[in-house]
Amino acid sequence: MNVVVFGCGRTGAILSLQLAAAGHRVTIIEQNAEALKRLGYRHNCQIVIGSGIDEDILHKAGLAEADAFFALTRGDNSNIMASQIARLKYKVPHICLRVADPNRAEAYRKMGYFTINPSALIAGMMRDWISEEPYQSIDAYNVLPKEMEL
Repeated sequence: MNVVVFGCGRTGAILSLQLAAAGHRVTIIEQNAEALKRLGYRHNCQIVIGSGIDEDILHKAGLAEADAFFALTRGDNSNIMASQIARLKYKVPHICLRVADPNRAEAYRKMGYFTINPSALIAGMMRDWISEEPYQSIDAYNVLPKEMEL
């Protein structure tokens, strides 16, 4: 699979290394070259320095040929914009974005994006751990509690 990962923070670095180790072709887009240190020296990933909302950078990263796109920066706006470009312009079949704001994550999930809200995921897993319940699917955790709905 040909994968483009926007953001080489902790999540982006771990995912990229896991996918590359499994034999996938991984291209990472990152603005901060220092963040690439997380990958180590033998990472087997392609690197493109720049912004994942810059169309020249997305083209250079090979988004037109990508099977999957992950938007994993700490900026919700950047992740959302990059995902919209990947879907609407490049027709990438599989798009996953990290959205910290639970209400925005829910809104984009309703628009058909595979959106992960880290807080909801972690909280749900912690709840199940302390209750000694089996872990559920990502979709079960990725739900905005009714009390938080706007």
